[in-house]
Amino acid sequence: MSQTLLSRTGTAVCEVRGLRKAYAGTEVLKGVDFSLRHGEVKAVLGPSGSGKSTLLRLAALLEHADGGEILLNGERMGVDGRGRPLPESRLALQRRPMGMVFQSFNLFPHLNTIDNVMLALRRVKGTARSEAREIAEAMLERVGLTERRFAFPSELSGGQQQRVAIARALVMSPQVLLFDEPTSALDPELVREVLAVMESLAADGMTMMVVTHELGFARHVADTVAVFHEGRILEEGPPEQIFTDPAEDVTRRFLLQAL
Repeated sequence: MSQTLLSRTGTAVCEVRGLRKAYAGTEVLKGVDFSLRHGEVKAVLGPSGSGKSTLLRLAALLEHADGGEILLNGERMGVDGRGRPLPESRLALQRRPMGMVFQSFNLFPHLNTIDNVMLALRRVKGTARSEAREIAEAMLERVGLTERRFAFPSELSGGQQQRVAIARALVMSPQVLLFDEPTSALDPELVREVLAVMESLAADGMTMMVVTHELGFARHVADTVAVFHEGRILEEGPPEQIFTDPAEDVTRRFLLQAL
């Protein structure tokens, strides 16, 4: 485990209350509640189609919720005082503290590594090119890709591309990093290099919520594990409790199938 829960501040950086979302009349999230404390690593497990990725997209303000609320440092996100969705210009400002790493790497193929990493700094924050380059260089060193800073995405392995995507998120100095199955598109031999970066971030105290099928990461790196089932968090607790003595039969069956 990256840090013990006793070492956390106890204050929630992100809270979700009664979150709901439906597509074409089908309810995908059915009133989800959770909190994420400063420095906590929360792993979210569950079968495909259970709503995990939708939860992250809503938390990152990439989609509007149909009900419930999302709070960051106590401030309600995504809506105005009357509960109406905010315009995109204000949503963009609210997204800044939330970094998102997707299954697909979403790199711009016509930009080399360092320009991909610098892009948000230049366009979103208006950082001067020299300063943006310095920050990007530091983040590429952080993920072990200094020597590949001038390579284009087509010249990188899947694992290297995902590490570029992590560096791109890190340059914005996020308070929270959200990972949506960051290793699912990778060949097995490339998974380890991405997980190693994520473990290092956890050890450094980064607040992270990780949707993953990597049970080893969830068990040994996460502070808490939440099990998703049919649009709800079925149970949540310390990794050892979830993996060795789950409270729900559904969790037990899922873990047996996933191992």
